[in-house]
Amino acid sequence: MEKHILDFTASFPINRRPLVGFKKSGLPPTDSPTQTRQRPEIEIEIEIEKEKERLEMEKAIDRQMVLLRHLQPSPAVQPAILSTEVCAADANAATCQGSSSGDDVVIVAACRTPICKSRKGGFKDTYPDDLLAPVLKALLDKTQLHPNEVRDIVVGTVLAPGSQRAIECRMAAFYAGFPDTVPIRTVNRQCSSGLQAVADVAAYIKAGFYDIGIGAGLESMSTDPVKWDWPHNPKALMFAQARDCLLPMGITSENVAHQYGITREEQDQAAVESHRKAAAANAAGKFKEEIVPVVTKIVDPNSGESKQVIITTDDGIRPDTSMSVLTKLKPAFTKDGTTTAGNSSQISDGAGAVLLMRREIAMKKKLPIVGVFRSFVAVGVDPSVMGVGPAVAIPAAVEAAGLQLNDIDLFEINEAFASQYVYCCKKLGLDPEKVNVNGGAMALGHPLGATGARSVSTLLYEMKRRGSRFGVISMCIGSGMGAAAVFESGYD
Repeated sequence: MEKHILDFTASFPINRRPLVGFKKSGLPPTDSPTQTRQRPEIEIEIEIEKEKERLEMEKAIDRQMVLLRHLQPSPAVQPAILSTEVCAADANAATCQGSSSGDDVVIVAACRTPICKSRKGGFKDTYPDDLLAPVLKALLDKTQLHPNEVRDIVVGTVLAPGSQRAIECRMAAFYAGFPDTVPIRTVNRQCSSGLQAVADVAAYIKAGFYDIGIGAGLESMSTDPVKWDWPHNPKALMFAQARDCLLPMGITSENVAHQYGITREEQDQAAVESHRKAAAANAAGKFKEEIVPVVTKIVDPNSGESKQVIITTDDGIRPDTSMSVLTKLKPAFTKDGTTTAGNSSQISDGAGAVLLMRREIAMKKKLPIVGVFRSFVAVGVDPSVMGVGPAVAIPAAVEAAGLQLNDIDLFEINEAFASQYVYCCKKLGLDPEKVNVNGGAMALGHPLGATGARSVSTLLYEMKRRGSRFGVISMCIGSGMGAAAVFESGYD
């Protein structure tokens, strides 16, 4: 800009001698012989100032335009919270999967612990940090990546006090072999926390903040049970939606069933199918590739004696679950309700982790690309029927990826409650053969903060087995939200 000002002023024949004899009006004397031949110097200075102001305004406008360009989507992409790949909306959606880019955010490894019943399962005496450490270490072992190359670890977790859990996660990273130069943080978006952690890392990589990161999830519901005895602001009772944020999740399940006509029979049948599919997948060894065995201890509650054990399988699956068994269970939340312990997700302990990086980095390191992160969307819904979240979030995430629902080969929808799971599948018209093909949270369990990360490994390994192209992970979120992410199978 300074050069422009110099060029601008050089065009004027300024008399460099000092100006004298100005009247109080600020104008030069009319009888000055020099002013009859050239412009007054004060006028030139005024024009210079105006030119400076004009240039400053142009710079401000340029800055505004840059910001607007960042805020506006490209012509080929629908507005989205995060969309890491562009596909023309009017093109055959199946063609966009071939447009790989070195800037893609890819997944090179994903794993999880077994999921165990809280307070009485395999991890009832396991510290939370001892759940997270094995999956973090497994990512390094699978890829032979040097731990100091990871630029950040983000862990989704819900129930523990924030600072306490953040410290436990930091400790777990040290157990796993990460140096103190690798930072770690936690994120809490209720039941979608694990998926949010993966999305956060993907967003950071896409933004260019770093090239390699880990998104993980952790919950020990044995250590940190769900509590509803915390004090709340009395003002919440004056606002219907704020009050509904305080509803127990089981009541929101009853609300969904009542409002949308989901019967007890439909809910029980969904639970039977979840256990049947999970039992079949477990028997076929489908979970072995994604599960990291955990060495821990079991304490005998009577004698207090502990013994070392290796937990290798999910322990919440009940192969003998049947309609005759489930129909005998009483409603768990209201006297005449339809939500029972049998058609709700299990309270569980577990952890999962996903290693993400920029595609060009993965290719340089010759690492297998098991999946590509395509889009993520979080939405808000009525807190009183929070379970409907996936029915809103899934279409938004699919659209953000430039796809349509019929382009999706597999869905992993968290079964927080059978009522909301059945409703979402019916609302979206999903093919039952594509949804939770290896069972869901009613059979496997729902360790809140870990479920999203667990679902990533389950989905990607199943996509690999089936040769599927696109998959979706989604869940409802307490206080009235939903989240969904679209993944594409890996390719070279």
